[in-house]
Amino acid sequence: MRPRASSLMLALTVVATSVTVAASPAAAAGATLTVNVAQPFRPVTHVASGGLYGLAENSRPADSTLLPIKMNSLTQPAPGVGQKPNGQPPGGDSLLVAPQATRVGAGEFIRMPDIYPDFPYKWVSWNDWLAKVDTMVRARLNATTVTNVIGWELWNEPDYTWNTAAAGAFNDGWTRTFRAVRALDPQTPIVGPSTAVYSRSWMQSFLTHARDTGTLPDIICWHELQNPARIAGDIADYRNLEAALGISPRRISINEYAAPAEVDVPGRVASYVAKFERAGVESAHRAFWYEYGTMNGLVVNNNQPTGTWWLYKWYGDMAGNMVTTTPGGQSGLDGFAAYDPTRKIVNVVFGDEAGTNTINLTGLGALGSSVRVTLLSTPAGGRFTGVAAPTTVSTGTRTVSGGQLSVSVPNMVATSAYQLVVEPAAGVPAYQQRYEAENASVFRAQRLTSASASGGGYVGRIDNSGTPRTDSYVDFVVNVPTARAYTMTIGYANGTGATATQGLAYNGGAWSTVSYPPTAGWGQFGATVSTTVTLRAGYNVIRLAKGSPYFAGGTGYAELDYIQLT
Repeated sequence: MRPRASSLMLALTVVATSVTVAASPAAAAGATLTVNVAQPFRPVTHVASGGLYGLAENSRPADSTLLPIKMNSLTQPAPGVGQKPNGQPPGGDSLLVAPQATRVGAGEFIRMPDIYPDFPYKWVSWNDWLAKVDTMVRARLNATTVTNVIGWELWNEPDYTWNTAAAGAFNDGWTRTFRAVRALDPQTPIVGPSTAVYSRSWMQSFLTHARDTGTLPDIICWHELQNPARIAGDIADYRNLEAALGISPRRISINEYAAPAEVDVPGRVASYVAKFERAGVESAHRAFWYEYGTMNGLVVNNNQPTGTWWLYKWYGDMAGNMVTTTPGGQSGLDGFAAYDPTRKIVNVVFGDEAGTNTINLTGLGALGSSVRVTLLSTPAGGRFTGVAAPTTVSTGTRTVSGGQLSVSVPNMVATSAYQLVVEPAAGVPAYQQRYEAENASVFRAQRLTSASASGGGYVGRIDNSGTPRTDSYVDFVVNVPTARAYTMTIGYANGTGATATQGLAYNGGAWSTVSYPPTAGWGQFGATVSTTVTLRAGYNVIRLAKGSPYFAGGTGYAELDYIQLT
């Protein structure tokens, strides 16, 4: 998505302008957001911490700005990119930025039509397009050390950019392109249709044709660029349509979100993230409106964070499970929250409302009768203003009654975002020691649930190896206070009846082997093994792999519950 002179862009500009003037109804002060800590609904996976064209070549922005926000995934241009967004030279080639994306734990969708220089794309011919498809797919297959490609995006905004007069109907073009990709790469997921807006009639036509031709995408995608209030309705409508057409549930990615005047407004972004989490999307990517190499405006001037970066940093600090948040009334106030049961930390991020508002928390019984409450804020300074740190609004000790606590937040600014952290007054560990596998970056394995697992979730079916398209691994982004050797304890299950093995590497270093003796059965946890890892101070990436570049491959099918660093 790039700025353009079109009716769609004009519509977006009108909506976006209204956001900067008044991000929420003027008469909506006194709103309430309810957080039910005892009602988890999915593991923390930082689904909305992603970006369209978020990375540029030569490690821009720096790893140090990306690791704290726990990037989920990216949409990057095709190998041999020709696209010149906003008049810039081509950049962000998916294969060239893959090493950095891998270092920070992010998967990549490859946007295929960005092989063309113009936007809207200028169609040449079917011979030209299919030759380009062949070249792009072969380039990816030849990149044998690249393992983080999680999808081929066959086209972008076909409801706006597809040239029906020259190329024929899009549905037929989708089928033809799908089959060309699958002939060379039968394994990498396919993403689409990636429309500029959600339209039931458009989607129904597409899905029906894709179903009848055996070319359904593995990941359904469209863009939410106009108003976060649409998200829940659009996704519910899609799910109803899917069921009506007899199509098994697809994973959903919203790989462009937020209009130009919203994307750098932390309060508005909080509303988008809340709705994506609540609706159960797998990934969501910040829209690209401006320049390469800034993660869509999150950093400026030698990798200094902007106000919006801090919202994603708070998001990145979340661990454990997302818990239910319920906005009250017709106000703009919305937010998302997580509870980490190992540290007993509740983390709430919210915004998009002005005045004095209230956060009501329930289900706090596990934190005890006395808690420390810290409230922070981050401003909407825009993409050219560095913000060295969030502002501490207040901190103090409060009494919990019946597992409930009400926190008044005075003088809110609608464009700012706020973080509320609630933890036991007696204190929490100095640093996060336990990292749940289901919170990690999971490649070609599955997040599953078990009553015996720490936090209720684990990663299983880590059972692929042999090629960069099937290698199966889990990347843990960890943050430790000092450079030293740490004991790493791994919670696991292994129902094979024989010892299983995986590769262990961290920060791109040498591989070693972890052995997992057999346990009582699959999904039955309690067993642990321990090893030693030597980590640098700050952020590190630890990989446990069944298969990975430079690692010959593990044996058996050990399931991962957590790692713990002490």
